Amino acid sequence: MADQDSARQISQLSFHAAAASQDSGTHTLICVFLRGGADTTNLLVPYADDAYYAQRPNIAIKRPGSDSEAAIKLDEHYGMHPAMRPLEESFKEARFGAVQAVGTDNTSGSHFECQDQMEHGEAEGEPPAGGGWLGRFLRARSAEKQSPLSAVAIGTALPESLRGAPAVSVIEKLSDIAIKAPKGDPAAVASALRALYGADVSVLGERGRDTLNLFRQVAELQNTAYMPEHGASYAKDAFAGGLCEIARLVKARVGLQFACIDLGGWDTHFFQGAAGGLQAEKIRTLAEGLAALDKDLASHRDAFTVMITTEFGRRLYENASAGTDHGRGFALMALGNRVRGGKVLGQWPAETMDEATPLGPGGLKPEVDYRRVFAEALRATQGMSETEGPVVFPGATLSGVGLFSA
Repeated sequence: MADQDSARQISQLSFHAAAASQDSGTHTLICVFLRGGADTTNLLVPYADDAYYAQRPNIAIKRPGSDSEAAIKLDEHYGMHPAMRPLEESFKEARFGAVQAVGTDNTSGSHFECQDQMEHGEAEGEPPAGGGWLGRFLRARSAEKQSPLSAVAIGTALPESLRGAPAVSVIEKLSDIAIKAPKGDPAAVASALRALYGADVSVLGERGRDTLNLFRQVAELQNTAYMPEHGASYAKDAFAGGLCEIARLVKARVGLQFACIDLGGWDTHFFQGAAGGLQAEKIRTLAEGLAALDKDLASHRDAFTVMITTEFGRRLYENASAGTDHGRGFALMALGNRVRGGKVLGQWPAETMDEATPLGPGGLKPEVDYRRVFAEALRATQGMSETEGPVVFPGATLSGVGLFSA
């Protein structure tokens, strides 16, 4: 029964997959989703705008200065939240940057609807494109060799963005990828399965052999304790732990094209805080995790790019509970050698939305269709062609925004 169960496991895992190859040319796009609607106005602080301080008397970040609670100056308009300091050097190196006023055309204010639309890569009122934007891209490339490690989601659920991918793995840690042997002897099971598939010339036989090789590769990664490089130290939280697993896969060169990881808890309606408090702790988790990843992969910086998004921003004014309510536009951020960093792209709107607009009061007006940024990331990191763009993002105008370069 053990052999039959493991054979079934391999068949399911490899039905649409080919072997993960030692491909030093593979570039990994790491997609970080800040779920809950992150208030990016306090991550990238528009300190030059007096209206920012007038509308946020209790939760605004101080203008840049010597105070440890002040914003970290980026340019004459923007500063970073002090908890973002681990990413300051990357900004100075022009490897960390952002584009302002990104958003969807969804006006519902619903976390579920906006996340769903963004992960599907769609616009309101358009026919469903089928699957997620990453899943469609991988389907368009299905003639290329892909494996269960071509796309990996860190967590316990498949994100909608990867829905429809030919092969994808959902894991919390690499040890999840293993032959499950009831008697604790996976080597014996693997040997039996290798003999079973060795003489099978069918597609199933090829997939079985490929997936056994995948198990072997992952097992080899687990044979020694992982030691981050270049003095990197990951925090003891789930987000940092997930980034550490992604770093291991990038270094192992197993053909990882996409890695998706979430950081939730950004729905700060109450007691958001300023330099300290609930949101500041989330920002610190984000910044420290990304800085650890970047340091750990210092010798592999041509092999990965990080894109950080959320489903919508917050309103520009604080509410009566010292928090912020659902808004619209947000600042999408990115980290890596293929990022045109060291600046915040996009125009800070001179006027905020008012009560009379159908888009809702007090939010940042979306000026940049999120699909333009996603498409540019795919072009820069995966070489998406002009003909593939309309397949991945049907009906969208995909002109560049200048955040990424190949």
